[in-house]
Order: sequence, then C-alpha cells, then structure tokens
Amino acid sequence: MIGFYNYTVILTYISLLISVQGIYFATDGQLLPAMVCLLTSGVCDMFDGMIARTRKKSTDEEKRFGIQLDSLCDIVCFGVLPAVVGVKAMTVYEMNSVMRVTACVAGGLFVLCALIRLAYFNVTEETRQATEGGRRKAYAGVPVTTVALVFPLVYALMPFVDMTIAMWAYTALLVVSAVCFVLPVRVPKPQGVGKCVMGVIGLAEVGLLFWQLFT
Repeated sequence: MIGFYNYTVILTYISLLISVQGIYFATDGQLLPAMVCLLTSGVCDMFDGMIARTRKKSTDEEKRFGIQLDSLCDIVCFGVLPAVVGVKAMTVYEMNSVMRVTACVAGGLFVLCALIRLAYFNVTEETRQATEGGRRKAYAGVPVTTVALVFPLVYALMPFVDMTIAMWAYTALLVVSAVCFVLPVRVPKPQGVGKCVMGVIGLAEVGLLFWQLFT
C-alpha cells in the first residue's frame, strides 16, 4: 500500500478516527460526546510530535509525509468537527433561522481559515526544515489545535448561562478563531511549563465534560 508506515503515525491516525466519531456524534445531536472527542484528539496531537521526534533516521520523504499527514488530520479534527458542532447546536437547541444561517456562515469561514493556516504552515515548515532544521520555536498565526482546549471549555460552561447567549458566544468564537488563524502574529510554541499548564487545563475540562456526561 502507498504511504509510509511506522509507529510515528499511529497516534495521528487514532486522532483522526476519534474526530470522525466526534463528527458522527455531532450530526446525531450528541454534542457533549462530540466535544469529548475534540478534546481527546487534542491530547493525541500534543503527543504525536514527541513520538515522531524519537525516530532519528527518517528520510526526507517520511518527514514531508508526516507534515502533510498532520495537517490533513488537523483540518478534520480541529476544523470540521468544531464547525459541525456549532452548526448542529443551532438545531438541537431550536435557535431561530437567523442564528442558524449565521452559524453556517461562521462555520464555513472557520474551516476555510483553518485550511489556509494549515496549508501555509506546511509550505513554511518544509522551507524551514530545509534551511535551518531543528524544532520550530514560534508559529505564524494561532495554531488550529488551540481549539481543542478553547471550544470544549466554552461548551462545558454553556449550561450555566442562557442558551441563546451561549449559542451566540460559540458562533462569535468561530469567527474570532478564524481571524486569529490567519493573522500574521508570532505565537511562541509552548515548551515544558506551557505544555504542563495546557495539560492541567485539559484534565480539568475532561473532568467537567464527563461530569456533565454522566449527570
């Protein structure tokens, strides 16, 4: 079969399959399990790069394949899934037609900007590796993977506010995130402490989501 198969790609494939299941949950109206899938894909993404770096003898083609594979996975996990949740939520919570149309437009913009951001990253990352090598120290634009922490947190807090306000907030977050993806701002790549903080936030969100799931 075509492709490059080794242990470094397994977690990326698992992340994709989890998000596909999350999209199924969302289209079926099961938004909370869909958010759990989004958060779980984010955890997988946090570790797949670390696993990939343990392989020291990857060929140039394997490295380029990994870059493309990671971004193609990200557009599904952190682009399509959050947008589908936002659009479907308007039906689940019986919002009016204006809100539904607005959510569709916001979701489309969100996926489009995520796609542009990921394609741009692929091009610049291949160029960077060819010229300087080593690990990237900063990103241009906000990484799309940040939505794995932001959107589940927002969704987990929705039961505590008026649902109409919550839906408008989620839609606004789609638009704001889309703009942040393509803004030419320098975002430092999280290192040890930053990753630990993100891990703690992620665990807190997991606890909150599972508490809602089983209560």
